[in-house]
Amino acid sequence: MTPLWTRDDVVSATQGEPEGADWNANGVSIDSRTLEQGDLFVAIKGENTDGHAYVDAAFERGAAAAVVSDVTQSMRDAGPLVIVPDALEALNQLGRAARHRTAAKIVAVTGSVGKTGTKEALRMILSEQGPTHASALSYNNLWGVPLSLARMPIETRFGILEIGMNHAGEITPLSKLVEPFIALITTVEAVHMAHFNSIEEIADAKAEIFDGLQAGGIAILNRDNPHFARLEARAKAAGAGRIISFGEHQDADARLEKVALKDNCSCVSATICGTPVTYKLGVPGRHIVMNSLAMLACVKALDADLTLAALALAHLEAPSGRGERHHVEAAGRPFTLIDESYNANPASMRVSIETLGQVEPGHRARRIAVLGDMLELGPTSRALHRELAVPLARADIDLVYACGPDMRELFDALPADRQGLYAETSDGLITPLTEAIQDGDVVMVKGSNGSRMKPIVEALLALGDDDSASIRRNRGEA
Repeated sequence: MTPLWTRDDVVSATQGEPEGADWNANGVSIDSRTLEQGDLFVAIKGENTDGHAYVDAAFERGAAAAVVSDVTQSMRDAGPLVIVPDALEALNQLGRAARHRTAAKIVAVTGSVGKTGTKEALRMILSEQGPTHASALSYNNLWGVPLSLARMPIETRFGILEIGMNHAGEITPLSKLVEPFIALITTVEAVHMAHFNSIEEIADAKAEIFDGLQAGGIAILNRDNPHFARLEARAKAAGAGRIISFGEHQDADARLEKVALKDNCSCVSATICGTPVTYKLGVPGRHIVMNSLAMLACVKALDADLTLAALALAHLEAPSGRGERHHVEAAGRPFTLIDESYNANPASMRVSIETLGQVEPGHRARRIAVLGDMLELGPTSRALHRELAVPLARADIDLVYACGPDMRELFDALPADRQGLYAETSDGLITPLTEAIQDGDVVMVKGSNGSRMKPIVEALLALGDDDSASIRRNRGEA
């Protein structure tokens, strides 16, 4: 097996000083808790913790070597080192070296909604057509992007890198590091408004993804989004050789023709850059349908097999915490749980509520939305929370359980018969909600990560019978 990194490769990339025995590494890690045997440990200094405090633990777990900027005798005794001025910059240098040593075509994905789901779907459909590497989880920030690149094997054919931001200026250096052949923006919506004065500023921040685009590269943009023209102009100014648009718009290159939205899948007819395609999506929701157009446009732009990719979409699964479904066999009252607990913003809230509305509960059962605060929305936050009453009514959601100071605005705006319970924190919802679940209910849990909605999901899953297959993930089979 060819190692991912040799000591000489790392020293060459980082210009670091090696100490100790020779070594090879099969992976790269910045977290001693998840490090695997044979990984190279990079001791970066974060806002809340310093990786140098965990170098010894990394070697105890089987690290091949460690990249460090602060050296102690304990580290020297524990294993081989590469000493650098700054470990985070060394991680960037490793990412840059990995990018330049492979012939892979790289796709960079950003957008206000759907980044991770689109990245994971591209990983799945392209993996069937050649060696494919993608960001793990939501590794899309100043350390996640270089780490994802540093883990990319040299034989990779397709690379899918997710890039995120919550401030202007964050995407540009990451895009320049990735040097994408394709830059894909799923959509632009009112998120992170605490850090921006307008949605136009958000569009400009997302457009930074074009700053690293290869000369003559391809931009894939949402034709239905009101900021399409602004993004298109930025892509052209950055030297994009081609713009591919997707959506329902009559001028879209990847155009939706017909769709049948079901509670556990969608059936789609589309024209992808001139080629008619009919396919099934294993994950429900109109937003997934729209992003699937971008996925297939990407496949076409990569000269991969469009037919195989369309067939693969039938096996699509929702990423953890982003629409993942469970059938929970609680004693005497089985119910469906939709886990949207990873994060939330106004746009993703609306589409998640719409998707919940498409699910048919059992006889005399209910659709229940459990909602936590959406964070980083600035002075308009309370109004944006209150406005969710409209999509909730349109989707015929029976009950709303809410937590957080801003969600109080929504809860108070609801009709009394739709008010389940309000609590200041997510912990206050757990016992009342678990006691209120009835046979056949469909429960969707969603909120920003800081709202701590995951414990609610875990409590609902724990209602499953221990002595049976109590939790069965709904894979979206029709």
